[in-house]
Parts: sequence; C-alpha cells; structure tokens
Amino acid sequence: MNLYLEALDREVKKQTENPSVGVILCASKDDEVVEFALSRSLSPTMVSEYTLKLIDKNLLQRKLKEYVDIAEETNE
Repeated sequence: MNLYLEALDREVKKQTENPSVGVILCASKDDEVVEFALSRSLSPTMVSEYTLKLIDKNLLQRKLKEYVDIAEETNE
C-alpha cells in the first residue's frame, strides 16, 4: 500500500491537501498477519476491529456517488 500512497501523494495530491490515508478492509482478523504487515511501517498506524453488519447498501452507494461528484467538480 505504501507504493500506492506515495505515488498518489507525489503525482495527484495538491500541496494544500493532507497526506493520503490508506485503508485495508479485511473479512477476518489475524493478529500475527497484522503485526507482520505493519511492523516496518514508519507512518502512524491504527488497527481497528470490524463489525459484521455493513451499512445499508443504498446509503453507501449514495455517499460514494456524492464523493465522486465532489471529486469530479474539483477536477474541472
């Protein structure tokens, strides 16, 4: 993920924007895998628990569309 975040920050992010944030979504949790995956990371890192109940699909689609619309307006 660091590769993608670095490329995004160097090539896309504007100087007025904060550094990009990476999010990894997993269906299950394995403490050992998390430890190995993040052990060399120099960036601030947070690990959170997940819940089995997702937000309403229609709400998620509406919110994603809103964010895409905002991003498209910003790039025009």
